[in-house]
Amino acid sequence: MGTRDKASNKAQDMKGKGKETVGRLVGNQELEREGKTDQSKSAVKKAGEDVKQAVASVKDAITHK
Repeated sequence: MGTRDKASNKAQDMKGKGKETVGRLVGNQELEREGKTDQSKSAVKKAGEDVKQAVASVKDAITHK
């Protein structure tokens, strides 16, 4: 995962946490749900990048790179 991707995912996660917190504080369930959705999207992207990295590591180990 590139540095830019990591930063983008972290920003999306933080934005989601902020939305969730504000939504909870003001009683706005829609905003709270949006925040949770943003966090979930970030987590899915990170998991996908982690799988790509693991596959690349296995490939490198097999080909002795």
